[in-house]
Amino acid sequence: MHPAPSVIIFTTLSGLGFGLLYFLGFGTPDVSGITAFVFFAIAFALAVGGLLASTFHLGHPERAWKAFSQWKTSWLSREGVCAVAALSVMGLYAIGVIFLGQQWTLLGVVGSILSLATVFTTSMIYTQLKTIPRWNIWATPAMFITFSLAGGALLAGAESIAPTLLVVAAIVQLVYWVMGDNAFQNAGTDLGTATGLGNRGTVRAFEPPHTGTNYLLREFVHVVGRKHAQKLRAISFALAFVLPILLLILPADGVVLKHILALFAVMSHLTGVAVSRWLFFAQAEHVVGLYYGKR
Repeated sequence: MHPAPSVIIFTTLSGLGFGLLYFLGFGTPDVSGITAFVFFAIAFALAVGGLLASTFHLGHPERAWKAFSQWKTSWLSREGVCAVAALSVMGLYAIGVIFLGQQWTLLGVVGSILSLATVFTTSMIYTQLKTIPRWNIWATPAMFITFSLAGGALLAGAESIAPTLLVVAAIVQLVYWVMGDNAFQNAGTDLGTATGLGNRGTVRAFEPPHTGTNYLLREFVHVVGRKHAQKLRAISFALAFVLPILLLILPADGVVLKHILALFAVMSHLTGVAVSRWLFFAQAEHVVGLYYGKR
């Protein structure tokens, strides 16, 4: 699919923001007052900023509120409901931590669960699509959730668990790439099955359906060269996982240096995840590409 910048920003920032809210709900880091305000402000800015960015990809952003009414059948609607619920609960929890010096444990736990549920519902928007076999695998929600937790741990300064979560996320990323590369072939979809003429012999396109570009080609058919994809994967993996882990385990004398290394780890991870997310959309082989000889 054609990777729209707004969708890449949305899935990258919102995942990081809700990941941080998840840890804040469990009291990590253990902060209060102005320090807590800074952490919650960053989390809400990332989460809300990501959600707002997603509306720019809509044909009519002013109608986005209507998506909330379809929560029984639509993962997009469920994402909206979960997001609002998570932000509302965590907003109340933040008031207690920042202004009253109180950690309302039950409220925090509920907010954390809702935050992670929001990330899951986001992932299911893509996972449910059988027309894109690369997304229609269990590794898709696993990748979204582990990325969110790893990034949230980095932002929360959870040094004891962040390296482990980064390793887990790295493994899930590799699994996703391996499964994704074989997903289209394993789905058994080709021009024969798509047209229902496969039982008559080999089916091929006599002529292209269109002489020029169209909406389907612009939105659903985006071909990335294998060499370029492999290079981008290596860059993404190094920035998202390898470098942050190295920065976290490096010996640091002094609090200032420690915080500087942590900041670079977060920025490196964020950049790597953004590249990974671009590939996530750019390499999504929609079955409609069969009609145009692109698959």
